[in-house]
Amino acid sequence: MEHSFLSLLPALTAIVLAITTRKVLPSLFFGVWLGAAQICDWNPFLGFLKLFEGYIVPSLGSKWNATVILYGAAFGGLIALVQKTGGALALGEFFARKARTSRMAQFYTSLFGVAIFFDDYFNCLTIGAVMRPICDRLKVAREKLAFILDSTAAPVCLLVPVSTWVVYVMGLIGKELEAGVAAGESPYLLYLKTIPLNFYSWAALLGTLAIVLTGVSFGPMRKAEERVEKTGKLLRDGALPPVSADLTGLKPVEGVTPRISDVVLPIGVMLAVLPFMFLYTGGYFKGGVGFVKAIGDSKGALSILISAVVGGASAMILGCARRSFTLNQAMDFYIEGMKGMFVTYMILILAWAIGSVTKDLGTAKYVSSLVVKTMTPSMVPLVIFLFGAAISFTTGTSYGTFAILTPIAIPVAISMGLPVEHCMAAVLSGGIFGDHCSPVSDTTILSSTGAACDHMDHVVTQMPYALLFASAAIIGFAVLGFSNSCAAGLVATGAFMAAALAMVMKWK
Repeated sequence: MEHSFLSLLPALTAIVLAITTRKVLPSLFFGVWLGAAQICDWNPFLGFLKLFEGYIVPSLGSKWNATVILYGAAFGGLIALVQKTGGALALGEFFARKARTSRMAQFYTSLFGVAIFFDDYFNCLTIGAVMRPICDRLKVAREKLAFILDSTAAPVCLLVPVSTWVVYVMGLIGKELEAGVAAGESPYLLYLKTIPLNFYSWAALLGTLAIVLTGVSFGPMRKAEERVEKTGKLLRDGALPPVSADLTGLKPVEGVTPRISDVVLPIGVMLAVLPFMFLYTGGYFKGGVGFVKAIGDSKGALSILISAVVGGASAMILGCARRSFTLNQAMDFYIEGMKGMFVTYMILILAWAIGSVTKDLGTAKYVSSLVVKTMTPSMVPLVIFLFGAAISFTTGTSYGTFAILTPIAIPVAISMGLPVEHCMAAVLSGGIFGDHCSPVSDTTILSSTGAACDHMDHVVTQMPYALLFASAAIIGFAVLGFSNSCAAGLVATGAFMAAALAMVMKWK
């Protein structure tokens, strides 16, 4: 059973059910149950017991997972407070005067996404909270907002020299260097060499900016935008966003004068606390730890949680000081905001659970075992990218994909005399693909949350764009493999994207 095609069954079943029914919670639940039954020799009753005992409860008990859930709760409380003070409304009115069109609102959202490059979770929820009221006012479909948030989250984190992702990747590379497969290389310098070669991330980032600026729309996304144009409905009828309408529809306290500072100051405090917490938890202030290493070694989820709690506390203090509400009212609003994130918690828990199931079944190891069987020197980068994309899409984890494929990619590159950075970039691009668009990816889930968009609507409308970016990356890695030229690969990726978007615009 393990390391066989059947190990793909739970993840694929959950994904297919979610896409066809657009009911993500029961689809994920059934996928986890199927995997648990498979582990229990196909016994559905024992599988049901293991579903809770072996996967759902441990997903709640994980320190990392619990911290992420608490962060979501703290952020829900913060959103509720800035809406009740009127800060979110005032900021929306300000941007409505500056960004007078739907396209400009999307462009500002994209720019903010690039600016907050240091962590994908923080990116999705922070920018979603700030820009959603503005995009709603200017009639941007929630599906389009979720797409922009998702496309400027994980893809950006591996196109910069410093982020919470960088040192994790360096650590994986370093293990192979210590094993002697590439003696003399610096993990950080090797990572830097992958940046121009990360074709999927570049295609996603630059492609999204081009789509926003040109107004190109196709597939289910076009239908979503046509719905907004014709009916004004930001969500389709029957859509179920992972945050409650009670949270997204909160109105300012009656009699309160909305001020932009009521949202800018708490968000500013949160943004100021976050880098300090990254450096503090990474050991920077203890001495002997460099800036980049401290950011990478930081306790990312804990740092984000603390910054969100401090941001919420500052919003509470500011609201009370300006007599927008009493302390008791502030606490009630905060708890109301936490409750509004309940569906997000459930989706995350089940996504983590199905990730654990696929790990126990050896899904990633089965797919990665096929990599070695199918490689020829000129096809190595392309094959690694394709299998990385398959692993990350079915398991929903880029980090897990990196961990599985890095020990394969670097030794293969050395043994075949290929540049290590070519193969490593293919690993990173493949991992980012799944993180960007898999229904069971936590970043995809948080993008739906930040935009207050039905999760499967986000997945379905984003998928054609993600496949377009992946197609560009396929062309790029194929050219890279045959030409051994970074410039040729980049040009091929860009040319494909430009040609594809031009064709879509012509048919529009």
